[in-house]
Amino acid sequence: MVKTAAALVIAGIMSTIVVRVSAHHSFAAEFDQNQPITLRGTITKVERTNPHGWIYIDVKEPSGGVKNWAVETNAPAMLARRGLTKEALAIGTEVKVDGYRAKDGSRMVNGTTVTFPDGRDFSVGSVTTDSPNK
Repeated sequence: MVKTAAALVIAGIMSTIVVRVSAHHSFAAEFDQNQPITLRGTITKVERTNPHGWIYIDVKEPSGGVKNWAVETNAPAMLARRGLTKEALAIGTEVKVDGYRAKDGSRMVNGTTVTFPDGRDFSVGSVTTDSPNK
């Protein structure tokens, strides 16, 4: 009975570790450092999750249409330490985002900097060994 309970606890811990590891990824696995991009748009949604957060912005296209882009950021605690609070990322706020495009061509960006209309800019990128954000 004790061995069965211990095995279940260990299996539960291992499944949690597998889920967390699969959620975290290398910059080079998804983003292309040779495709820098600058977007200007309006914040539509913010996900303050770990290990990466997300800012979604509506960007007007030259044709007049609007497309929603997902911007990957560092973890919420790191953003807060840099001064980028939850309140600063209010829905409807106009921002400029610099970053790197997804390799698959989707509307996903690994963000490096978010700049507000008043000129304040914040580093939102993670500093890892394989990212150009270092």
